[in-house]
Amino acid sequence: MVLTREVKPPLILINFKAYQEATGKRALSLAKTAEKVSKDTGVCFGVAPQYVDIYLLAQSVEIPVFAQHVDPITYGAFTGYVLPEAVKEVGAIGTLINHSERRLLLSDVDAAIRRAKEVGLLTIVCTNNPNVSVAAATLNPWSVAIEPPELIGQGRAVSKVKPEVVSESVERIKRVNRDVIVLCGAGIMNGDDVHAALKLKAEGVLLASGVVKAKDPEAKMRDLASGVLKASS
Repeated sequence: MVLTREVKPPLILINFKAYQEATGKRALSLAKTAEKVSKDTGVCFGVAPQYVDIYLLAQSVEIPVFAQHVDPITYGAFTGYVLPEAVKEVGAIGTLINHSERRLLLSDVDAAIRRAKEVGLLTIVCTNNPNVSVAAATLNPWSVAIEPPELIGQGRAVSKVKPEVVSESVERIKRVNRDVIVLCGAGIMNGDDVHAALKLKAEGVLLASGVVKAKDPEAKMRDLASGVLKASS
């Protein structure tokens, strides 16, 4: 398998958040591990590091690197904001938008999607329920990631605890915009959780602590990949 930065669902996207275990050199180690597992299994892995680590990772691995957020701004006097052009220039191929830990107004979600598209970034809009998921899909992002916030980081996978949220979201999103890639997040911990998500017609998963805080991240990634391989067999 020749790795490229192209995203080929099913996608396993690992959000590094601002965890100590995924900062600086540790972020690079995790990204290289994800690259290794992706090469060995043929499953598409992506990572979303902190902004300051995007360049290092994008220069060092060939799997997709995403930003955790961008602001709907252009070049100018915007101290402390995240410029889409800057994220693109340092090697990110896409960005999360509206994560539950970085919520935006709907108008700002729309503007952020538009700005990201202008510079060629893929957009993954995080949502918390089917209604918001449908609203996000009408804005024409590349992907919508359904993540009930009450399950994030709890070790209880939405694909098992609230499967109806995933299946309803997928059905309604595809009815509005069949081209949108639907990801599933919140509580994803193992290959069984991934398999359950894909059986509910999700096209990948978004997770963080399940990998980043694992005692053996590589073993955890291989377990997650097994869920994709099981679903496709």
